[in-house]
Amino acid sequence: MEDKLLILAFRGGSTEALCRIYEKYEQTMLSVATALLSDVGAAEDVVHDVFVTLAQAPEKLRLSGSLRGYLTTCVANLARDRLRARRRASRNLEHQRPNAKEASAPLPGILHDEQVRQLTEALEQLPYEQREVLVLHLRGGLPFRAIAKSQNVSINTAQSRYRYGIEKLRAMLNGEVDT
Repeated sequence: MEDKLLILAFRGGSTEALCRIYEKYEQTMLSVATALLSDVGAAEDVVHDVFVTLAQAPEKLRLSGSLRGYLTTCVANLARDRLRARRRASRNLEHQRPNAKEASAPLPGILHDEQVRQLTEALEQLPYEQREVLVLHLRGGLPFRAIAKSQNVSINTAQSRYRYGIEKLRAMLNGEVDT
């Protein structure tokens, strides 16, 4: 109910409503973006860009589900775009310098716990589609129907990606971390 009132107030021009939306969902969005991008700085940029876009066009906000789901999907879509751009830039760089090795991304400073570090490293090794489903479902709280719509696949495909991702994580972690 609060989200519906916030959206109405935001569409009516209330900056306080936008601030409340930001305060309410910023940590969830940052958690999702960090898990997808494995880079806190890039994740903060994605969350910032999603909210800037939202602030610039409140009339374009059309929800068919929850506000949390909408924002999580926006973050996932923008993260996916950034990863594609990063891959293209990396390919261009490798093409220019064939012997250059890609440096591994530093782990975010907020991930001190060893089990979280291991899980993060294992997540990074999953195919992106599987990692995205896991993160959107477990951290973003999205149902498989919303994830399937976001990825433009069937619900069965989204559920299969989730199941295969969990199985691969368990195999990689070999019982070292409870999942």
